[in-house]
Amino acid sequence: MSSFVFTALAFGVGADVSAQSCPEPSLTIGDLEGSLAHVRYLADDQLQGRAVGSDGARCAGDYIADRFRALGLQPAGDQGSYFQSFPIRKGAELGSDNRLVVGGTSYEVGTDWTPTGFSGSSGLEGRLVFGGHGLSSPGSPRDQDARIDIRDRVVVLEWGDPDAPHGGGLRGDPHFKATVAAGRDAAGVLLLAPAGMPLPALDAETRAMLGLPVGIVAGARAEALRAAAHAEAQVVLRTDVRESRVDARNVVALLPGSDPELRHEYVILGAHYDHLGFGGEGSLAPDGREIHNGADDNASGTAAMIEIARVMAEGQRPARSVLFLAFTGEERGLWGSAHFVADPTIDLDEAVAMLNLDMVGRVVDDAITIFGFGTAEEWNGIVDGANAALDRPFVVGKAPDGYGPSDHSSFYAAGIPVLHFFSNTHADYHRPTDDWPKINADGIDRVVALTAGVAQHVGNERRAEPLTAIQQEQPSPAAPSSSSSSSGYGPYLGSIPDMTPRDFGLRITGVREGSPAEDGGLRAGDVVVEFDGKEITDIYAYTYALRERKPGDEVVIVVEREGERITLNVTLGERR
Repeated sequence: MSSFVFTALAFGVGADVSAQSCPEPSLTIGDLEGSLAHVRYLADDQLQGRAVGSDGARCAGDYIADRFRALGLQPAGDQGSYFQSFPIRKGAELGSDNRLVVGGTSYEVGTDWTPTGFSGSSGLEGRLVFGGHGLSSPGSPRDQDARIDIRDRVVVLEWGDPDAPHGGGLRGDPHFKATVAAGRDAAGVLLLAPAGMPLPALDAETRAMLGLPVGIVAGARAEALRAAAHAEAQVVLRTDVRESRVDARNVVALLPGSDPELRHEYVILGAHYDHLGFGGEGSLAPDGREIHNGADDNASGTAAMIEIARVMAEGQRPARSVLFLAFTGEERGLWGSAHFVADPTIDLDEAVAMLNLDMVGRVVDDAITIFGFGTAEEWNGIVDGANAALDRPFVVGKAPDGYGPSDHSSFYAAGIPVLHFFSNTHADYHRPTDDWPKINADGIDRVVALTAGVAQHVGNERRAEPLTAIQQEQPSPAAPSSSSSSSGYGPYLGSIPDMTPRDFGLRITGVREGSPAEDGGLRAGDVVVEFDGKEITDIYAYTYALRERKPGDEVVIVVEREGERITLNVTLGERR
């Protein structure tokens, strides 16, 4: 599930996957069967986190397509294949013309310095100026950095943000600093890497390329450059950076309907199969470069989709056709689903519903949350009927929202009724610890049965319009995230919210170790009913109240715990 928040790119050198071959499924899966077998393969270390456009994602896509082929589903992608490809930016590479000369001393590219992957390609001769951290810090002596005249100079900037833990956050991000410097008419930017930090690789950079040269200088040369900037030394700076592009792939397969008159209509079942690779942007463990296997997010949803395809292919086919879609690029902003909606391989006007599965692998206490009940009048009755038919029905939390941080949102924006199946957040979300042994396979199998029942009902409904669509207002881009612990610049609490809708308040499923929430006495199971004098009715009220505060603020949080109201004093930290 996409975090929809900004996090600083963790510069570092990941493992080389350029020559990766795909692991043999039988050797990886062993004697596992069904949904857990699919999760085990997709979340294996050898797939290296399935980052969009990576070799690991290619292996995952091949595996999904092979499963669809084995089930007898028809290819429904481009040119009779199971894949729908689209180009994405995948890093950058250096050209042959990169040069840095400071006060007559040449710096060696790749050893002493490197252009960033978002640097413009241009050259200049001029003078240096030292710009400190280059940040606006009202009320702090460092605020003078924002008033230094850097026009037409190559500004030398210190790394990170001294006001943020680990120097991270939005303001400390190199791309942010360079963008601000460009707005202040700097001719170029050179950043001083902290001691011990290796020069970054360019192959993972996906942020927008800027219109001025930007470089990073490391080691002893960084110390020399700092002194040269204070002396306003002469500089020659030339950057030659070229954008790299690769194909990303959705996986698309069709189960044709059994009714000649209705088979041209479609029920769409989807799940994204990409994750965060080695972390970086989107990770809630931003300080490392470990593999993020994403067993729950979203190998679990992909596994459920494959098993739903098996159940429906082996059983009585519905009257309408069922389109199975495995999306890539969800973690980068719904890239795959947005591309499919913009360039569908079917007539999207004939799609009657879209069912999305994202993070369904950690079912606890028979509870599952389903979003989208407000997108069609019939959803309540359909879901209730499918749930009642299960041997062990779920406790279903019903949310009306059709928009949200997963691929169903792309389809609802196109006017298609949606449901989004979700088994809740947990402490391993977007962290390297989201691994396959923690998956509740029985829970996935029950989600499979429920979702297949819903799809079967919609697929067999004989009315001309099987669902009465309801269009909701599309939220602004600032709609709250699903986690108050998301990375980015701003206040940090460290609570893990329960996404299951409640009549009032927000239940906390856990708190992160060492967080302000833990220090302030919040516990798993607490229901927040008041935050700094504001009534908390749901996650939106909670998120907005948190965003109104700043790091270092002491806030009063009122929770309900075992039938009593308890008042806690919590000092907010910095997001990290």
